[in-house]
Amino acid sequence: MRAVILAGGRGSRLAPYTTVIPKPLMPVGDRPILEIILRQLRYFHFTQVTLACGYLADLVRAYVHSSSLCAELNMDLFIEQKPLGTAGALRSIAGLNSTFLAMNGDVLTTLDYSRLIAFHHEKKAALTIAVMQREFPVSLGVIHYHEDYTVHGYDEKPVFRFPVSTGIYVYEPKVLSYIEPDEYLDLPTLTLRLMEAGELVVAYPMKDYWLDIGNRDDFEVATKAIEKYADDLHLEGVQPLTVRPAGAIPVSPAE
Repeated sequence: MRAVILAGGRGSRLAPYTTVIPKPLMPVGDRPILEIILRQLRYFHFTQVTLACGYLADLVRAYVHSSSLCAELNMDLFIEQKPLGTAGALRSIAGLNSTFLAMNGDVLTTLDYSRLIAFHHEKKAALTIAVMQREFPVSLGVIHYHEDYTVHGYDEKPVFRFPVSTGIYVYEPKVLSYIEPDEYLDLPTLTLRLMEAGELVVAYPMKDYWLDIGNRDDFEVATKAIEKYADDLHLEGVQPLTVRPAGAIPVSPAE
């Protein structure tokens, strides 16, 4: 199985640390974010990993070339000459000719990737987006009124719930035909493009732990999460080969 880790951004929310350290190499506990992701991919028997990077790529290259874990995963680099967004780089990466996983390089999760991929195949989707329910509280009273200014509702400190993208996706190769070479393209635009063309895009509702490590405070949260979810993060070893076949895995991930 092939995976692409998307890590081309500058990590501006993590400045000033990312002025000298590329985001994939920022430490969570005693190891870089990238190593945590790679160990999880190894556990789920991924055999080839491409890291799409751009900013401070020489430091990332040095890490990859010195890491036995990267060698074990047959890891290679795709270096963006200009920012290509969360989907644009995929068209230029060679060999994406079968189902593949793509994910952001700043995600900490206990997601079972084998279940995600089985769900994708069972749905026969062109693109599957792993999603999480997120709550967004409003600290003030929300007023609802008509065009004539007549109030018809009042919600005191409501909480809105939305399914949000986790930055983890499963692609079929045909999706690449919807991406122009060397074009900046983000995932939302690609998703709309696929739906307009009649391609099937599905959501995989996650019930797992998930954290987008986007700012400095998240590193403390992530370090505690590694201790709490150590067994479920699968940072050591590999998954036993007696895995249930895809057809035996329930379509609903909410079990």
